[in-house]
Amino acid sequence: MLYNTIMFASVHNWLRGHRAGRHPRPRPERGSGPLVAAREVTVERGGRTILDRVSMAVHAGEAAMIIGPNGAGKTSLLRVLMGLWQPDGGHVERVADLRVGYMPQRLQIEPVLPLSVYRFLRMRQRLPRRELLARLERVGVGHLIDSPIQSLSGGETQRVLLARALLGEPDLLVLDEPAQGVDVVGQGDVFVMLDDIRRESGCGVLIVSHDLHFVMAGAETVICLNQHVCCTGNPEEVSQHPEYRRLFPSVDLRGLAVYTHNHNHVHGLHGEVRPLDGAPEDSAGACDDPKHGPGCRH
Repeated sequence: MLYNTIMFASVHNWLRGHRAGRHPRPRPERGSGPLVAAREVTVERGGRTILDRVSMAVHAGEAAMIIGPNGAGKTSLLRVLMGLWQPDGGHVERVADLRVGYMPQRLQIEPVLPLSVYRFLRMRQRLPRRELLARLERVGVGHLIDSPIQSLSGGETQRVLLARALLGEPDLLVLDEPAQGVDVVGQGDVFVMLDDIRRESGCGVLIVSHDLHFVMAGAETVICLNQHVCCTGNPEEVSQHPEYRRLFPSVDLRGLAVYTHNHNHVHGLHGEVRPLDGAPEDSAGACDDPKHGPGCRH
């Protein structure tokens, strides 16, 4: 079995989107309405309610992240949003011809299957080698193009899966636990890379993650899910919400990358400071806020 779930293959079939020969269309722009939206979605399985009247949306250029405990329905919500499951109540709205790139949690390959990274990517889309190499270089693993995919480390595999998700130049990038199996330094690299991809391409990004540090550092919008939407908003708002505190009582919020001061730059996982879109380059620097360090210019 090549993929660890039929979801991986099904997404390939349903969300091919950017087929060879298809006339290119303009990418949806930020502020033009949601790329995908759940409206009062309810899902039941085996007499149990998995999702209860869930409403949420992802827009072009937005970084939205879904958090919640095990069994909260996070993966089920992804399946509904991507059309793999039909809801028992409510509905899902998508923009016409939505191109979606999907990155699963993990990939299992039969050990005896001789499959290089190049051949693995060609299974998704038969692009010329130079274009596949460019996608791999975009995520920092161009040197692995001829490596057996079974020989890759966890972090390398995640980057190859991300390169695969980017093949169709998606309008919406959907990632299920993209930092899984990646060390702390690697998680920071993933966050910065996803942020760069989103800003350069204008695509929406929807991530499911249990890593609260990753979520709070990388999200514009956080959706806290536990069968229903417990709370939603920016990271600061969600981190202060009673439902969030009830679900994650042992988490020291002061240790998360939630920043309450207002200025024209953003903070990465490792303390780097970057200007916001439209801000002058010299607006980024170290931070005056006592929580972050000296030198922040508001």
